[in-house]
Amino acid sequence: MTTGIDLPRTGSTRREASARRRGETARRDPRRPRPLSWLVLIVLAVYAAGPLVVFLFNALKTPAEISRSPIGVPTEWRWDNFVQAFTDADMGQGLLNSFLISVSTAAGVCVIASMAAYSMTRLDLPGKGAWILYILVSTSLPIQLFLVPLLSLWSTLGLYNSQFGLIVIYWAVYSPFATMLLRAFLLTIPKEYEEAARLDGAGEWRLFSRVMVPMIWPGILTVALVSGLQAYNEFLLAVTFIQDSDKLPVALSLFSFQQSQSPNWALVSAAGLIMAIPVIVVFLLLQRKFIEGYTQGGLAN
Repeated sequence: MTTGIDLPRTGSTRREASARRRGETARRDPRRPRPLSWLVLIVLAVYAAGPLVVFLFNALKTPAEISRSPIGVPTEWRWDNFVQAFTDADMGQGLLNSFLISVSTAAGVCVIASMAAYSMTRLDLPGKGAWILYILVSTSLPIQLFLVPLLSLWSTLGLYNSQFGLIVIYWAVYSPFATMLLRAFLLTIPKEYEEAARLDGAGEWRLFSRVMVPMIWPGILTVALVSGLQAYNEFLLAVTFIQDSDKLPVALSLFSFQQSQSPNWALVSAAGLIMAIPVIVVFLLLQRKFIEGYTQGGLAN
């Protein structure tokens, strides 16, 4: 006997509700791939990698082929261009000089900036606000303002045409930004760690080296990468303070080679790619730490 009342179909109703919930969750899920996002990422990837691809193609062509097709694929892949450019431009000595300058700059900036940031955040220094203002002002002034007095002073001190003299200038130029970045890291560390270390009898140096440095290690790595890459790519100060060919960094070696080989853009492109490869490899290997250091340093108030 039927009652005339339609009873709900429990199983199908539950399935429909579950399907609706899954659909709403998928629409709200930020990790769900979106066509517009993919399109923007593809455009940015082409914009970033396109010049490098053209650069590589030109490095594998002859000068005549570059004139005919500057952005096309090489008809004959001339890998010997890299060997000739490496030899003619003396890229080996330039890379070695840049390696020494970059590593020394990164190490010095890390030491100076970490100790300065620790002093500004943990020590009772008079006029902390004035020091911060001084650092901000010094970072905003262009280095070109100091070239003439620096050139005179470095000549008097015997630091002109010296790699060490150039490294000292890099320390002064890159340390203010590094100090502010590491200061942001130190501000995020609770003072309970410091108090516990002091109760155990730790002095200032031990507290800095054994407690604070391991906790701000991502920031120190970021500072090392930024300052090292800036020193590797820097041109103005290097061309002003270095004259001897055996002391030139790789950027100046490439510039000198370009001045002497201006018609042969295939060899110039090959030499430029040789200079860029170490930077690309280092960034690809350490990009995650690099980004983490920047983002964590920006969380501090």
